[in-house]
Amino acid sequence: MGEFKISEKNQKVLLELARRTIRQRLRSKTIPPYITNDKELTAPAAVFVTLNEKHQLRGCIGTTIPQLPLYQAVQQMAVAAAFEDYRFGPVMENEIPDIKIEISVLSPLARVKSAEEIQPNINGVIVRRGGKSGIFLPQVWEQLPDKEGFLNELCTQKAGLEANAWKDPSTELYTFTVFAFEEN
Repeated sequence: MGEFKISEKNQKVLLELARRTIRQRLRSKTIPPYITNDKELTAPAAVFVTLNEKHQLRGCIGTTIPQLPLYQAVQQMAVAAAFEDYRFGPVMENEIPDIKIEISVLSPLARVKSAEEIQPNINGVIVRRGGKSGIFLPQVWEQLPDKEGFLNELCTQKAGLEANAWKDPSTELYTFTVFAFEEN
């Protein structure tokens, strides 16, 4: 797939759709219908939707496998980030004005043989072993710039593995990049 991006017009469409979907789900427990023929919006995509409230994480849920059209994946992940992220309670109506939405569209996953192939600030990483897995988007490098610290946190915090599990040959490592955009 190489370098990929979403047009500025469709970035606005998707951010507005995510916000409208969260609002409508909050008020009426339904998801707003959306119909488009736009090839960029109807192509299957793996997506994460991140909600930040006053510069603090408020919810982040996504998928690593493209199963739905991009616009539908954004709607589903926006609802999941707002109401189903186990780390937070459901978003409340009074929080909506303070929430900033970020959408990350993922490239296909690439298996890597070792951590040496992981590029800080570029790659997101998935770690898998024994039925456990965890993922960090590339944006997490901002908080954890040291590769060893990044991978240790990923193993313990996200995958429930020991800190240095990423060094074990039976642990699978995958990388990906994202095209991320957010509300102003």
